Amino acid sequence: MPDVERWAADNGLVVASLLTGPVYLRGLCLTSPDVAVRRRTVDQLVRYVDVAAQLRAVLVVGLLQGQRSDAPDDAVAQGRIADGLARVAEVANGLQVVVAVEPVNHLQVGFNHTVAEVQRLVARIGSPALLPMVDTMHLHIEEQSPVAAIEACGADLAHVHLCDSHGKLVGSGGFDFVLVMAALQRSRYAGFLSVKVYREPWRDVAAASLQLLQAQLATS
Repeated sequence: MPDVERWAADNGLVVASLLTGPVYLRGLCLTSPDVAVRRRTVDQLVRYVDVAAQLRAVLVVGLLQGQRSDAPDDAVAQGRIADGLARVAEVANGLQVVVAVEPVNHLQVGFNHTVAEVQRLVARIGSPALLPMVDTMHLHIEEQSPVAAIEACGADLAHVHLCDSHGKLVGSGGFDFVLVMAALQRSRYAGFLSVKVYREPWRDVAAASLQLLQAQLATS
């Protein structure tokens, strides 16, 4: 933790968000049939809330919801997710940390693939600390209208991941980021835009991504 804070400060950066998905690959899951696993998952998320508070970052939850193989019954799964996140949100609210629930496409996660589904989950829990976020790659796969999905979040939009349809340089694929940027401006989104690139070296595309987004912000 101190190393991360020092590195960010030395480079004039802030830590915008803390991602939680990788620990699913280590056996943690909010919908596991094993109550002990679910308990450990919530405990880990609570620890992440504390780290997010220190970094003044948004805590992102997506993959930890699990797969259909973890909980084939949707009602049971949704109950487990809600119960777990309610306890996490209670701690987060006390520390003024935002927990952003990410709608993740059906190829990667078993539940809550769309903004509307995440909004229902958030409403069910009813905590001011729990809010929806968007990732444009997942919007591209799951939403009939990515722009409408962004606008549906309104002032509750907690965080944004910008990722093109093919995972390469933002703006070089099939996604219309001009429309996305305009929708974010209409929604008065004032948070961070985190660029995700999977299929090219980040060092090669960071500057190009920044230039493209600055140009689109100026024209949207």
